[in-house]
Amino acid sequence: MKPISPTMHGVLDYATCAFFALAPTLFNLQGTYATVCYVLAGGYLVISLLTNMPLGVARVIPFPVHGKLELVSGLVFIASPWLFGFANDNETARNLFVAAGLVFLVVYFLTDWAGSTRSANDSQTISGTGTSRHGVA
Repeated sequence: MKPISPTMHGVLDYATCAFFALAPTLFNLQGTYATVCYVLAGGYLVISLLTNMPLGVARVIPFPVHGKLELVSGLVFIASPWLFGFANDNETARNLFVAAGLVFLVVYFLTDWAGSTRSANDSQTISGTGTSRHGVA
């Protein structure tokens, strides 16, 4: 069993949004680096709100798909200082993105991605019609 439940993952997602929104102030990032942090905060907020998890609002992105996005994001964060050529230009930004990527990967591997799916399947059929497994609505 993985220790991060879908609910706890949602809490971590919204904390991540706040972190990226505050990162320019916390780490004295300016210009493009600050803009990237704000865009990440907003984009990650949208994805979190749209994810089918206990703290999601619209619930259109399946929780396991959210996980795959997070896995890819973690890898991209780690590689981004070298992919986008700022590894030697801004040590603070480089370290921030690499650390964020590592955190994303750790959270990915510790999250119970099937937890949300299991609880949804307990009350619905595979077709998602809203009837219970026993055929009673």
